[in-house]
Amino acid sequence: MATEPTAHIVAAHQRVLATLPFADTTDFDDATRGLIARPDSGAITDDQGNVVWDGDSYGFLGGDCPYSVNPSLWRQSELASQQGLFEVAPGIYQVRGFDISNMTLIEGETGVVVIDPLTTRETAAAALRLYRDHRAHRPVTGLIYTHSHIDHFGGAEGVLAPEDAASGRCPVIAPEGFLEHAVAENIFAGTAMARRAGYMFGTALPRGERGTVGTALGQTIPVGSAGIIAPTVDIVDSGQELTVDGVRLVFQLTPDTEAPAEMNVYLPGHRALCMAENAIHTMHNLLTLRGALVRDAHNWAKYLTEAVNRYARNCDVVFSSHLWPTWGTERVVKFMSLQRDMYGYLHDQTLRKLNQGLVGTEIAEDFPLPPALENTWHTRGYYGTVSHNVKAVYQRYMGWYDGNPAHLWQHPPVESATRHVEFMGGADEVLRKARAAYEAGDFRWVAQVVDYVIFADPANAEAKALQADTFEQLGYGAESATWRNVYLSGAYELRHGSFGTPTKADAASSMLYGLTVEQIFDAMALRVDGPKAWHLKSVVDWKITDQDRVHRIEMSNGLLVHYDRFDGDGLPDADATFELAHPTLVRILLMEQDFPGAVARGELAVHGDVTTLGGLVAALDEPDPDFAMVTP
Repeated sequence: MATEPTAHIVAAHQRVLATLPFADTTDFDDATRGLIARPDSGAITDDQGNVVWDGDSYGFLGGDCPYSVNPSLWRQSELASQQGLFEVAPGIYQVRGFDISNMTLIEGETGVVVIDPLTTRETAAAALRLYRDHRAHRPVTGLIYTHSHIDHFGGAEGVLAPEDAASGRCPVIAPEGFLEHAVAENIFAGTAMARRAGYMFGTALPRGERGTVGTALGQTIPVGSAGIIAPTVDIVDSGQELTVDGVRLVFQLTPDTEAPAEMNVYLPGHRALCMAENAIHTMHNLLTLRGALVRDAHNWAKYLTEAVNRYARNCDVVFSSHLWPTWGTERVVKFMSLQRDMYGYLHDQTLRKLNQGLVGTEIAEDFPLPPALENTWHTRGYYGTVSHNVKAVYQRYMGWYDGNPAHLWQHPPVESATRHVEFMGGADEVLRKARAAYEAGDFRWVAQVVDYVIFADPANAEAKALQADTFEQLGYGAESATWRNVYLSGAYELRHGSFGTPTKADAASSMLYGLTVEQIFDAMALRVDGPKAWHLKSVVDWKITDQDRVHRIEMSNGLLVHYDRFDGDGLPDADATFELAHPTLVRILLMEQDFPGAVARGELAVHGDVTTLGGLVAALDEPDPDFAMVTP
């Protein structure tokens, strides 16, 4: 049973109501502007009738804000939950509320150009269907991926047949480096990221005032089928122009901002600017809670300056791949300038303070924003926060070590917790003091010290119950949707046990087929159990028949080394050679289909000592998608 909000949380929410400009309803006007139609039902199903998305489950957000939700977050969630087809400008439409992201459709001479086809095939197909039901049954004549995150390309097959891209009928346009980053992020650290994403997005939580109220970018991640259609056109320079189905497109590359490969799109004929995910109605993450490469706030601000000066001053509307647009040239410039100031200020002030000797946690604890940013809705920390973004900037430059030798070689969590509890007088004494701190409203401290008891004694039911109560209070108080989801997910697992990874990658997804040969063997190398493979010595050549190349792997001191084989003196002879096409390589190595079956079907030819691969296969480890988060 979830706890009631304490008096400390209620008082904090009353302060929020008294200090933020809730009388300003401009965002509500913008979020519903241009509404053409809402769906008859917010539920989207797959081919088997399973619900993969249910926008109607957030209908409770139309009511009054309860004390179990930060009123600022409740406001953002109500705005983000809007569902329907909207006109952004003449010839430009968006479907919002069918996924965590938006699908944008630009009408051309004969069809429609789609920007960002959502996360899954099912939600993308439903969004396109809503557009066609209320506009026209136009073919998709262009597909644009703004960046390399799955919620902006995973639904491609819901709007376009892969053969239409392969034939050249419909160009698929993406920023340089897109495919490499798109597949790498979802494969290399995919298991750990997916487990942590379950916390960040609150995917196992009930939807309601004591559970998740959304993610602040949109409501949640759909659970349908994600894939990818490889780009056929790369954008390699800022200012590069294309005309697709009569629609003039000007691209601005913004690498290492919100994604490693990202771009904005200017539509001069429409006086409109798509800012991808570089400027949206919330502070974004510089390091997402699910894990990712640390983003470059300095570059982010620099590219926003460029976008303001080159494009925004000639726009009537700016729209993004999440949330709602902003209209009017003066408002567009102000919106983007404030977004720029936010990321630039986070970067520069963190660097100023770290050069004075402060560490990340110290900087984050006392980091007031300028009044213009503090009192503007779209620069508040609904998704990213000042606290974890400042720490991300510190990490980007300084790494995990804060310079204090006492922190250089600390005990790992369980050993550290055991010693802390012993030093503090034992578990009973720690819990007695923790309950007093809970009553005083010092929930951050309670979470820290009770964590020691749980890691020292995972069976301590009293500690887990108190920690669950504490996480709920921290979740109720959070203005950030992701912090709320993380805290409440932790409470859920302490009360009910691990929910694992609710949304897992489809092993047969076209995402895997997008991996290059190098990435396939990179992914394989990450599974080698080093100690088991210390003494393995083998050389295996893989002849990729549909790419006219031979890729070699060698085992050396527990390391899988791989490279394209070349003719030259001194290379060792191969113990075995396997001949196969790229799709078969994916199926055998990543989907673990059997070798004999591939040989029998004529998909794989083997030369030399096939048993040489046996030792390597035996040394491969399996990732754990259900690893513990709030217990050892």
